[in-house]
Amino acid sequence: METLRMGVVGCGAIAQIQHLPHLRDDPERFEIHGLCDISQHVLEMVGPDYQVPPSSRFTEMRDLLASDVDAVLICSSGTHAPQVIAAAQAGNHVIVEKPACATMDEAEAMVSACDAAGVRLMVAYPKRYEPSFEFALPRIRAMRDIRLVQVNHFHPSNDLHMAEFSFHRAIDISQKALEERHASDARLVAKALSVSSVDDTLVRAYQTVNGSMIHDISVLHGIFGMPDAVLATEIWKDGGGITTTLQYPDDVRVLMTWIDLPDLWAFEETFAVYACEERVTISFPTGFSRGLPTTVIVQEPDADGTPMRRELCWHENPFKRELEHFHAAVTMGGSLHTPGDELKDHLMLVREIVRASFAKRSEL
Repeated sequence: METLRMGVVGCGAIAQIQHLPHLRDDPERFEIHGLCDISQHVLEMVGPDYQVPPSSRFTEMRDLLASDVDAVLICSSGTHAPQVIAAAQAGNHVIVEKPACATMDEAEAMVSACDAAGVRLMVAYPKRYEPSFEFALPRIRAMRDIRLVQVNHFHPSNDLHMAEFSFHRAIDISQKALEERHASDARLVAKALSVSSVDDTLVRAYQTVNGSMIHDISVLHGIFGMPDAVLATEIWKDGGGITTTLQYPDDVRVLMTWIDLPDLWAFEETFAVYACEERVTISFPTGFSRGLPTTVIVQEPDADGTPMRRELCWHENPFKRELEHFHAAVTMGGSLHTPGDELKDHLMLVREIVRASFAKRSEL
């Protein structure tokens, strides 16, 4: 089996909790060849944990790319477009964490750079690699007369999720750098929405749709493709609550709600697909978990018409499974389940979901 020399860009929480342990524990497929982070403190703490010597720890991505890596996993904060483009131009395959970017221009530039270089670009959407999704996908596609899809995403503070893990935080990032990133994020959101300026509520809402609800958008895309229209969106609780209604072919409606419940450790992400004779419900755990179950509940009449309910459960880690899929696609060819091309569709939908709220925002 060919081993990929991996460079990891951004060594924060999701890298330490999920990606780095899976790369380390699969030496036949992966070698952690280099680490890159703007925080020297994080590099000094994480490097020894994964036997990465000081000579292979970098604060500048150009130095990582010069270190003879085969592929790059990008987990840094903010837009990932510059890193993806640089990696592609250096001839590296790329797996990019969400949110990959903020604007359509960035998405198109990322995809074009990877196509021009002949490298693979995969978006890390772990819900699409859950065994529950793979089980439910053909079943939902075979359902007759789907009427409604109800998506609920109830999100506690990430601090509650991450309290179960020990990881190293960046303590050496200046306040000025944080303020500059916040200003850059606001400019990108304004550009994405084609408005002259945005307030904090709109920035928060856009980043929530693009950074958390994007999982729901990806799952819907994997099952149904793109919707025909965004019918309405309401943003409330200063951007902490978002509900949108999507119209799909055959007059199917999707009602999707995301709500911030900061102090209640009760993460819930469910997809309930309702047809006249059957209901299939997929439930996903938080991405900041290892070993929590993902489930599918099927409700339908039995052969004699008796109502029947069964629940299936899996404990396989989707981050591990998506890395295995990336390795197979790079080393043996074949299609990607979550290719970079999807970014353009998803950025278009993120934009339309947020812009559909403008009718209630007289200041815009």
